Amino acid sequence: MYNDLLAKRVNPDVPSALSGLFVNDPDPSAISFAAGSPNESLFPVAAMRQAFDTAIDTQGAHLFQYQSSQGNPDLRAKLAARIGKWGRVTTTADNVVLTIGGQQAIELVAKALLNPGDEVAVEVPTYVGALAALDLYQPTYYGVGLQGDGLDLDALETTLKRHPGIKLLYTVPDFHNPTGVTMSVAKRAQLVTLANRYNFIILEDSPYRDLGYDQAPLPAIKSFDTEGRVVFVSSLSKILMPALRTGWLVADGELLDAIMKVRLASDLEATGVTHAAINAYLDANDLDAHVAVLKAHYREQCAAMVSALQRYFPDEAAFTTPTGGFFDWVTLPAGIDVDALLRTPAMLGAHVSYVPSTNFYPDRDVHNGLRLCFSGLTPAVIDTGMRRLGEQMKVAVRGVKPVF
Repeated sequence: MYNDLLAKRVNPDVPSALSGLFVNDPDPSAISFAAGSPNESLFPVAAMRQAFDTAIDTQGAHLFQYQSSQGNPDLRAKLAARIGKWGRVTTTADNVVLTIGGQQAIELVAKALLNPGDEVAVEVPTYVGALAALDLYQPTYYGVGLQGDGLDLDALETTLKRHPGIKLLYTVPDFHNPTGVTMSVAKRAQLVTLANRYNFIILEDSPYRDLGYDQAPLPAIKSFDTEGRVVFVSSLSKILMPALRTGWLVADGELLDAIMKVRLASDLEATGVTHAAINAYLDANDLDAHVAVLKAHYREQCAAMVSALQRYFPDEAAFTTPTGGFFDWVTLPAGIDVDALLRTPAMLGAHVSYVPSTNFYPDRDVHNGLRLCFSGLTPAVIDTGMRRLGEQMKVAVRGVKPVF
């Protein structure tokens, strides 16, 4: 009825990249490798309850008043110190903005930079939530492939030469969503050199960088930034609790000013109550000790996933071996449509789900890959689900026929 009144960015004929992403299977035996959720059994619930009480007891009624538009200054100072320590980024609380999850941070950067038709480079495959945020501003996408050590910079430079108007590059350099690969230090430095040479902004999205199983975080791309071209984004969703809805970004100069301008128009500020509680939690608890517990659990879950892939999947399947984060990526032979496979009676009867690769490409044109998330499941459940899934994949590979 009102379609002719809606903005083009919300064209009802074009669904959001996030809509309908996950299969809803009510069967009690269903196992989902789809949602990228942390393991809720590891949430520090008691400590966070105490932190909220402390924040309220300390600040009283003032806690519920309007606060700083950039967010709690004490928490921003802690995050600036943290990125300085493990990301080697020299910054201050003045350059940190607290956001409603990392998702809002991505959307704010898109809003501050993009006009319809502006050219954007994204690694492919890429985070589906970033595509959802960028899509609203109607960019022209150029996909750049990934290698075992991150973004293919030779391919990127070729793309930049062909399309010198590229304004923004989006990347997940640490334990990439969806593939699990990590960008090398050398490539991080080289990427900044390319940004300086070809005049584009880098959006560095790094919510998983704390979660390397056996390694310290690598220097952030932002640590090589010499011209204020890198916006660093992270989140507390993966290392504390998603429902806190607390992300953060680091930006400089005119970029920071532009982000704050569009932020003020969106929501004035994120919730000060939550930020005060997180700050109280960090005062009273050792975040690094908590992260060490997370890493031990996720290391075990990842090992279970890789072992199950080796044991149950067909030899024709290629898969990554992550060293951190939540995800593994599987590539099947060309001609297999894993989106169609997910909806077959046999797969529906197996009660196991994943995210098909079409969701991670701006043109939705790659059909033979899938993302598997292991973070919310026990090793035993991972084994059971992968055995079911592997059986279906073997059938699909044995009978493969080109479908496009």
